Amino acid sequence: MAVVLMAGSSGFLGSSLTERLRSQGHEVRRLVRRSSLAPDELSWDPAAGRLELSALEDVTHVVNLAGAGVGDKRWTRARKQAILSSRVASTALLASRIGAFEESRITLVNASAVGYYGDRGDEELTEQVPAGDGFLAGVCRAWEHAAEPARAAGHRVVHLRTGIVLDPTGGALARMLPLIRLGLAGPLGSGRQWWPWITQEDVLGATAHLLFRTDVAGPVNIVGPQPQRNRHVIAALATAAHRPSVLPVPTFALRIALGEFATELTASQRVVPRALEDSGYTFAWPELAPAAEHLISAADRDRA
Repeated sequence: MAVVLMAGSSGFLGSSLTERLRSQGHEVRRLVRRSSLAPDELSWDPAAGRLELSALEDVTHVVNLAGAGVGDKRWTRARKQAILSSRVASTALLASRIGAFEESRITLVNASAVGYYGDRGDEELTEQVPAGDGFLAGVCRAWEHAAEPARAAGHRVVHLRTGIVLDPTGGALARMLPLIRLGLAGPLGSGRQWWPWITQEDVLGATAHLLFRTDVAGPVNIVGPQPQRNRHVIAALATAAHRPSVLPVPTFALRIALGEFATELTASQRVVPRALEDSGYTFAWPELAPAAEHLISAADRDRA
């Protein structure tokens, strides 16, 4: 049995990952930014650098999914600073505490994102490709670098470069579903940009898999094995919902509605999960059409 310390356990992915690991017989302790109330909670404050070293005693794995939401608020200067600092501060604090342990080995599985690659057109993006340009690329570089104290001390560190997570309970699909059901969903911008999609089920499965693959370290692309363009992802979801997907959302409209974040939505990232496949992970939903059918059916069941 593993003892897992988790940051970001109340979020879209963290809450489901906590349940999955516990169902597999592992102990999960949750870091919270308030006074701890439950027996499985430990209080911390990344911004203030507060985390007792004792919180990691007998811990075998740390999962860090903490960070301010990227797409839920308009990108003001203050919001961009929050996006950056929340990720770097939490990672740096956990990495420094892990680095202080010399006799025991602790695995750090830390969130990152495909934003690392920037807008790369049709270029195939494996984990070996260098970082791109843009705000999110800079965030991801700093985010991953913040884990260096743990790596330098000899602990295994995995960076989850996660793509666009599709699930009806949250993330991009939850926002798109009302438009899909009304028949108003369509390609974003040109729709030709590669969209690195993956189901939430496979994000959770891949994360749990990588926790215990001691031969895997460094960046791992958490995306589906069959890259698709934005227009094809939207069309598959609309087809599964028996709705059309012919109304494109012009780039200028996206910029008016979302500001600078629109640039990231229309970026092209043909990301492939080379390291994840090499590690032996088996995808639950490797193909887009069956995945879309599954996701829309799950959403319909939740509405019933």
